[in-house]
Amino acid sequence: MAASELYTKCARVWIPDVEEVWKSAELIKDYKNGDASLQLMLEDGTNIDHKLDPKTKNLPYLRNPDILVGENDLTALSYLHEPAVLHNLKVRFIDSKLIYTYCGIVLVAINPYETLPIYGTDIINAYSGQNMGDMDPHIFAVAEEAYKQMARDERNQSIIVSGESGAGKTVSAKYAMRYFATVSGSASEANVEEKVLASNPIMEAIGNAKTTRNDNSSRFGKYIEIGFDTRFRIIGANMRTYLLEKSRVVFQADEERNYHIFYQLCASSHLPEFKNLKLSSANDFLYTRQGRSPVIDGVDDTKELCSTRNAFSLLGINESYQKGLFQVLAAILHLGNVEIKDRDSDSSIIPPNNRHLTAFCELVGVTYQDMSQWLCHRKLKTATETYIKPLPRLQATNARDALSKHIYAKLFNWIVEHVNKALITNVKQHSFIGVLDIYGFETFEINSFEQFCINYANEKLQQQFNMHVFKLEQEEYMKEQIPWTLIDFYDNQPCINLIEAKMGILDLLDEECRMPRGSDDSWAQKLYNTHLKTCSLFEKPRMSNRAFIIQHFADKVEYQCDGFLEKNKDTVNEEQINVLKASKKFDLLVELFQDEEKATSPTGQVPGTGGRTRLSVKPEKSRETSSREHKKTVGCQFRNSLQMLMDTLNATTPHYVRCIKPNDFKLAFSFDPKRAVQQLRACGVLETIRISAAGFPSRWTYQEFFSRYRVLMKQKDVLPDKKLTCRNVLEKLVQDQDKYQFGKTKIFFRAGQVAYLEKLRADKLRAACIRIQKTIRCWLARKKYLRKRNAAITIQRFTRGYQARCLAKFLRRTQAATIIQKYQRMCVEKKRYRQKQAAALAMQTILRAYMARQKYQALLREHKAVIIQKHVRGWLARCWYKRCLVSLVYLQCCFRRMKARRELKKLKIEARSVEHFKKLNKGMENKIMQLQRKIDEQNKDNRLISDRLAGLETSYTAESERMRGELGRLRGVEEDAKNKGNQVNSLLEELEKLRKELSATQQEKKTIEDWAQTYRDEMEKMVSELKDQNGSLKKEKDDLNRSIQEQSQQMTEKMARLIAEETQQLETDLNEERSRYQNLLTEHLRLEEKYDDLKEEMALSSNVSKPGHRRTDSTHSSNESEYTYNSEYAELEEGSRAAEDVTRGIDTPLTLKLQKRLTELEQEKQSLRNELENKEEQFQRARARDDAEFKKARGAELEYESLKRQELESENKKLRHDLAEMRQSLLGHPATGAGAPGSPAYKVLLDQLNASCEELEVRKEEVLILRSQLVSQKEAMQHKETMTEPSVYVEDVSKLKDADEIKQAYIGLKDTNRLLEHQLQTQRRSYDNEVEALRGELQNVKEENNRQQQLLAQNLQLPPEARIEASLQHEITRLTNENLDLMEQLEKQDRTIRKLKKQLKVYSKRIGEMGAGQAEGQTSPGQMVDEPIHPVNIPRREKDFQGMLEYKKEDELKLVKNLILELKPRGVAVNLIPGLPAYILFMCLRHADYLNDDQKVRTLLTSTINSIKKILKKRGDDFETVSFWLSNTCRFLHCLKQYSGDPAFMKHNSQRQNEHSLSNFDLAEYRQVISDLAIQIYQQLIKCMENILQPMIVSGMLEHETIQGVSGVKPTGLRKRTSSIADEGTDTLDSILRQLSAFHSTMCQHGTDPELIKQVVKQQFYIIGAVTLNNLLLRKDMCSWSKGMQIRYNVSQLEEWLRDKGLMTCGAKETLEPLIQAAQLLQVKKKTDEDAEAICSMCLALTTAQIVKVLNLYTPVNEFEERVSVAFIRTIQTRLRDRCETPQLLMDTKMIYPVTFPFNPSSLALETIQIPTSLNLGFLTRV
Repeated sequence: MAASELYTKCARVWIPDVEEVWKSAELIKDYKNGDASLQLMLEDGTNIDHKLDPKTKNLPYLRNPDILVGENDLTALSYLHEPAVLHNLKVRFIDSKLIYTYCGIVLVAINPYETLPIYGTDIINAYSGQNMGDMDPHIFAVAEEAYKQMARDERNQSIIVSGESGAGKTVSAKYAMRYFATVSGSASEANVEEKVLASNPIMEAIGNAKTTRNDNSSRFGKYIEIGFDTRFRIIGANMRTYLLEKSRVVFQADEERNYHIFYQLCASSHLPEFKNLKLSSANDFLYTRQGRSPVIDGVDDTKELCSTRNAFSLLGINESYQKGLFQVLAAILHLGNVEIKDRDSDSSIIPPNNRHLTAFCELVGVTYQDMSQWLCHRKLKTATETYIKPLPRLQATNARDALSKHIYAKLFNWIVEHVNKALITNVKQHSFIGVLDIYGFETFEINSFEQFCINYANEKLQQQFNMHVFKLEQEEYMKEQIPWTLIDFYDNQPCINLIEAKMGILDLLDEECRMPRGSDDSWAQKLYNTHLKTCSLFEKPRMSNRAFIIQHFADKVEYQCDGFLEKNKDTVNEEQINVLKASKKFDLLVELFQDEEKATSPTGQVPGTGGRTRLSVKPEKSRETSSREHKKTVGCQFRNSLQMLMDTLNATTPHYVRCIKPNDFKLAFSFDPKRAVQQLRACGVLETIRISAAGFPSRWTYQEFFSRYRVLMKQKDVLPDKKLTCRNVLEKLVQDQDKYQFGKTKIFFRAGQVAYLEKLRADKLRAACIRIQKTIRCWLARKKYLRKRNAAITIQRFTRGYQARCLAKFLRRTQAATIIQKYQRMCVEKKRYRQKQAAALAMQTILRAYMARQKYQALLREHKAVIIQKHVRGWLARCWYKRCLVSLVYLQCCFRRMKARRELKKLKIEARSVEHFKKLNKGMENKIMQLQRKIDEQNKDNRLISDRLAGLETSYTAESERMRGELGRLRGVEEDAKNKGNQVNSLLEELEKLRKELSATQQEKKTIEDWAQTYRDEMEKMVSELKDQNGSLKKEKDDLNRSIQEQSQQMTEKMARLIAEETQQLETDLNEERSRYQNLLTEHLRLEEKYDDLKEEMALSSNVSKPGHRRTDSTHSSNESEYTYNSEYAELEEGSRAAEDVTRGIDTPLTLKLQKRLTELEQEKQSLRNELENKEEQFQRARARDDAEFKKARGAELEYESLKRQELESENKKLRHDLAEMRQSLLGHPATGAGAPGSPAYKVLLDQLNASCEELEVRKEEVLILRSQLVSQKEAMQHKETMTEPSVYVEDVSKLKDADEIKQAYIGLKDTNRLLEHQLQTQRRSYDNEVEALRGELQNVKEENNRQQQLLAQNLQLPPEARIEASLQHEITRLTNENLDLMEQLEKQDRTIRKLKKQLKVYSKRIGEMGAGQAEGQTSPGQMVDEPIHPVNIPRREKDFQGMLEYKKEDELKLVKNLILELKPRGVAVNLIPGLPAYILFMCLRHADYLNDDQKVRTLLTSTINSIKKILKKRGDDFETVSFWLSNTCRFLHCLKQYSGDPAFMKHNSQRQNEHSLSNFDLAEYRQVISDLAIQIYQQLIKCMENILQPMIVSGMLEHETIQGVSGVKPTGLRKRTSSIADEGTDTLDSILRQLSAFHSTMCQHGTDPELIKQVVKQQFYIIGAVTLNNLLLRKDMCSWSKGMQIRYNVSQLEEWLRDKGLMTCGAKETLEPLIQAAQLLQVKKKTDEDAEAICSMCLALTTAQIVKVLNLYTPVNEFEERVSVAFIRTIQTRLRDRCETPQLLMDTKMIYPVTFPFNPSSLALETIQIPTSLNLGFLTRV
């Protein structure tokens, strides 16, 4: 495909730009051949017309796809050119905060000007052992590659670090050396790696200075060779220095400083040890004030001097030498202040008594007169005479400065020499790694001799670099067997020849220096004449005749000729040197100049007036040279030393680090493209790119190519042979076969072809996406149509149903309307009929009523008269009654007011109490009920009055009607009754009066009704108010109850929460204490192993065997009890322990105290819990048992004892008879050799004899004790029965034939009675004390209960807020008192324990002394030593086995050897019961305890512990062995607990197992020692497991493609990543699961405790999660969406494994939580603020640094994915700013969870255990 075809619409290109160097643009129109310009659109939317060069027609550079931007290796870019390199570096540096990038074999390091957390020990461990391409770029990766190649190829290595001043060269070299020191360690105890690192502060102090570009700029080049032995451990180092800038001693430019050491001395001049130096502020000295910047921000020169002095001391430079160094440095400062004045035009003078010159002479020990003389004069020698010539002031000043530089250079070389001496060891160096920290290419406005030498050195280094790169390319092509042609690359040999060849620049310069009247001008003319016309790389400036231009590989540089000759000569006044040599008071100064005659280079120079810097060369190793060699020029020496450096580098394998300075203002993470491009061009990175682009820069394996571009193949193109498949596909895709080549294992592509293939792949995927979208959209549309169709059918169905229901409803309504009409018409007719009937009845009623009223009127008049009288009389009576009532009410009110005032005071007091509200409520309820009854009565009276008024109205109406009738009748007969007219008028008046009375009555009725209504309303209002008040009171009551309940609940919850927090804190503290304790054990074990190794080495070196048995150090230092038990061993090893203490550096008593602390606490806790509960019960049982035993009949027991005694006596006689026969048989055959000493028969008989003697002694003791018991029983019977049967007792006593035996039995009986009586009294007193204590506690509990009730009652009367506060205060007081009581109890218990321990030691000592005294007193010369008498635990022969194993003392070593040292775990685990060795050892221990043999118990335990340690040391890498002995050690520990006799451990024992408990020894301290041993074995198991798992984790969890086809393969560069395609030898997830299953099955076969297996699995999963996450955080290629899916799938498989094994509750899943969250972080959306909030809430197990790191490293595998924006990362950082966490990036893979060993008793009976013959333990006897 033609290159022009790629310039289509939407293609992106790079165009030059003045500010940004290169700017990105996009084509908006296809390019066609012949077009003179391109139509482009910039990123800001601006359209431009880019003109093409009419001559070259070169198109602009194409931009790489976004998927390739930010690659770790620049050679992985498809388009290799300057803008692509610059953009990739910028994206990584600014967006991803990544400062390291590979460029082929070069590591590009950009100075971030900020401290980054990427250089810790965890990062070093992560890079250790990794391939260079498998991890993200880092200086540690380069160092690891060099270290690995040195070990693998047996070839020396070099790391070349170069760059501008301020680019970070020194720091990079320092980190490389730190890596070597950390990874390799040292081969001796001299800590060489610390000394190598300590040389850095010294060299920085004397060789670094502040410049305008860097605050700590190295002003010299150095090459440090770090030596390694055959095991590749550091044994020493050697430093070579180049080109020290001596002129800085006497001159500094603005904003620059002299060397740091001068300012450190001036800042520390106030210290007492520096008073004699007569120093002051740096501004007071000429040599330190010229730059006008004496202080560096953030740097304390006083502290820096302390660091420098400490480094001097570490490297062996003592205080006297340091004092001398500082005197020389101070003398240089004083010399610079010596003022030289003009005497005349040709001479100068120093004024007398110059204080600075005086100080100089005093410091260096020379005379003032000589020094002042030769500072102003010089000696000239001719063939015949010597002249002393005065110097002008300017020359004298230059001579003074030359002397200062010369002294400093000598001092610098002396320090370097002594640093090298301190770093050299006597061990033979096998190989080395050199670190070259040298200056980069320099170009300034004025360039002089120094820049010329620096650029010359860079030309040589660039040539070596080009040749190495070309060589690697050539080797790669030849290895792959592809045709190749010579790559045309820039060869700077012509430039080098111009400088160093014959008649070159240096040659002409040396020639001019030898001329008597040579000058810079004549030298420049020689250069023009020689090279101007013959060399194209040499040019002459147009406007100058004193300069020349050289075309270097990086740029053209113009050099000014002024000062070249003087700087090249580098002369110094020899008389001044002689004066210094003559110093008799200052030995160091003489030592500096003692090799002046042997020096191979001048050490000083007279500077010119326009020089920028001055240089010096470190002399070669001392060797005899002629005076001619003494006159070598600086250029000649520099050329020789440079050639030596190149020879060294060519003999090693180089590794390159190019340091880039991103900006000139030291801004953190600020990128200046101009400065970066300038340095990239100068350091050779772009040349590497050009060489790579000239060949085949892109390389793919066939498998990777097939996996990546499988989408471009058709099914028929896929063949079984992947190589043939790739070949066929490439021939179809790329027509030009020159664009690619097929190698043996890889396909090589030219630049741009990968981008073309990526374009084809993206187009194919885009077309596939469109097809998928089309299909999906069709499916969605059809699905939507079917959904709508179903919805329409449903709507129709419901509509038709609705219409049918409406029709049915209409029909029902019609029928109902008809029925309604029928009934309505019927009702109308019925109503009409009823109206007519009512009208008729009304007429009849009116007529009848009229007649009744008339009659009523007559009767009413009579009745009214009576009523009027009644009312008048009643009114009078009422008026009198009212007056009396008012008087009485007034009296009552006065009295009640007095009582109410009294009652009010009481009510005010009661109103505040709850009882008042209750009483008030009760009274109000009664009052309401009374008022209700009153209202009901008044309503009843109102109804009666209303009925009466209605009767009156009726009678009045009837009377009115009657009167009307009568009036009509009277009118009808008016004529007849005219005589009664007056009567009628009176009647009319009376009628009128009655009407008035009727209206008054009606008015009174209305008034009464209004009053009744008003009263009813008032009562209802009052009732409602009372109800409201009652409701409010009830509500307040409920609120109070609710608040009380809430407060109590809150207090309960708060207390529970506080208790939970306290519990959690205690658990955390306990785990931390366990972790610290176990770490201490680990350190202790390491020191033990180290001590053992040193002892073995000393033994091997001395070849002298030590007499006597010596215990190993591990047991000696791990068991405190041995100091008590084994005093003789302590005396024998007293001398060795002193040496051990010095070597080990650990306080043994402190270690033992820590070992016993947990056991003591557990025992104290258990005893305190059980003592109170058991004491009373024990006392009751003991008293009941004693009474029962005392009251029992003794007949049967006496009979039994008598029979037993007879049986023993008969056996005793039999044994005596056997013994006599045996002796006779031995004496009867003296001539035969069968019974001779040493014969087998003799040994057998002797063994039988000894056994019989032992049995005889035992029987004697039994008989004696039984007789004493008989005597005691008989005496008791005599006292009780008052000698009822004396004959029997006399008869029994008479059987005791020996009076001594009777006496001894009687004495024993008396002692026994006294002891029992004393014990009974003691127990009774303790019981009484305990009862009293319990009573006191009960009384205290009662008082506390009463006090609590009082407080509760008081709290209920308080307001809610005060109640809460009071409750809290009370709770706090209670807890404080409890804490004080507990502390007091704890102190009391501690005092008691200490007291008992002291008593125990005293008693033990007394018992030992008494035992020794008795043994001495009882043994006579004529007596044999009897067997020790055991007053307790008489051993008897039992028919049943007791679960013990007996062995002889001499068989102990055989037991340990067969059972521990030579035991094969595989056979034991498969064929025998789990923990069999532990059971056998414990059964042997039980027998030793049964015999009460202290020494046997101690030696058995000691031998067991030592043997287990020995086998673990020998086979500690075998997981099966370590697991086997971890299981057996834990089982042995459980047996010691189970059979210890401690009730806490005997709960689950059977009765038979309780009988097997240890009876004589308390092995609690040994339990602690064995527990510590188990911890050590557990840690060894974890390390062994980690060594097996760790190489598999990264490959199986990250690299292996578990879900095939999900992870895409991206283009890679020269640093190949490990392929995700599984090869035959690649570890997969199945490998990890199989290994985990193997671990689990092994531990289960060995019988490991289930809880311990859970802890091991948890630790395994932590290692898997931590290693996987750490590699994910250090590998940019692994941070993608598809990789997150792979990780989550892998984690799910691990969880499934846990589920299958039943280990989901062991906490292993929680250890994978950081890894799970990291995988989720890779998969979630990362765009909006909601996404940021979701990430912050999701990633709780990840630190902020880890989250930001993952987001920075997130890399799309396909171009359809999007990168994480910088703004989103800033948002995440802002949200996580308040998190309180450590800024740790990597997880600690070395962290081990503290282990615990929960007690796990065994149900196996010891007596049932059989010993297999395969163990070769036939010498053990079951007892």
